[in-house]
Amino acid sequence: MKTRITDLLGIEHPVVQGGMQWVATADLAAAVSEGGGLGMISALTQETSEDLAREIARARKMTDKPLGVNLTILPSVRETPFEEYRKAIIDGGVTVVETAGANPGPHVEDFLRHGVKVIHKCTSVRHAVKAAALGVDAVTIDGFECAGHPGEDEIPGLVLLPIARRAVDVPVLACGGYADGRGLAAALALGADGVTMGTRFMCTLESPIHPAIKHAIVEASERDTELILRPLRNTSRVYSNGVSREVVSRLEAGGTFEDVRELVLGTRGRRVYLDGDPEAGVWTAGASMGLIHDVPGCAEVIARIVAEAHSTLADLGNPDEAAHPTAGGN
Repeated sequence: MKTRITDLLGIEHPVVQGGMQWVATADLAAAVSEGGGLGMISALTQETSEDLAREIARARKMTDKPLGVNLTILPSVRETPFEEYRKAIIDGGVTVVETAGANPGPHVEDFLRHGVKVIHKCTSVRHAVKAAALGVDAVTIDGFECAGHPGEDEIPGLVLLPIARRAVDVPVLACGGYADGRGLAAALALGADGVTMGTRFMCTLESPIHPAIKHAIVEASERDTELILRPLRNTSRVYSNGVSREVVSRLEAGGTFEDVRELVLGTRGRRVYLDGDPEAGVWTAGASMGLIHDVPGCAEVIARIVAEAHSTLADLGNPDEAAHPTAGGN
């Protein structure tokens, strides 16, 4: 399945793994790349730029296929030495970087000068237009269905994608709510050149999170998420548990960030993935949980999605078959 994004990134299939904090490690990224997609290592999961360099080197021992790094540039409580992280990425021979969270301008020139392709993740078309003007090679459009930060406009991908395709000339990746081949087919029909998936890849054999959390995703429905921090205009879609519901309750009652700070600590979320207790803290998950019913390997996920997308697109010429497809696990 060839698209502008496969040509740009040098990958076999138009499937990209999201750069999820604590989850996007070398093991997962290498498995996705080996499966014909583009695997992503989360840069800021690594404590230092030296740690990132080692993680990139570890991934390189598992795959020689194209590999990406997600560099999130959101404000942080600790100052991040982005120049050092950029150097680790460039020196590590990484071919693709996904920037996210803020204006990528200060980073784009350095990456492009060293031959690194830049994808910028956007939650609105206006941000995609600005990123394209800054020279990025592609943009990811996050619909409101996505895990993590969906932006504050609350516009789903069904609307964002065709508008973005008209607004920018660079390839577009669709993100938010994608977990199967019918979703990939829909994204292509809406004008995207591929999909980025996070929650689906969390629930794979190579994902580094505890098996109990993978089981929680499989058992969850599309209704089992919470939108936290909305009154603070820092919305995040997370798994619905006692902690996230308490965050929503406190803020709806007029609370401030200080009233929920201890509930949303990243260290608590990390313990969820390590210890396997879905109630231990806040952890991100998308509405696509409702589409996930098993824990296969990354290569199987990608092959299955691409095959189902081909079948779905072919079935569109046969209305009866398209209306009554053969059921399959995802």
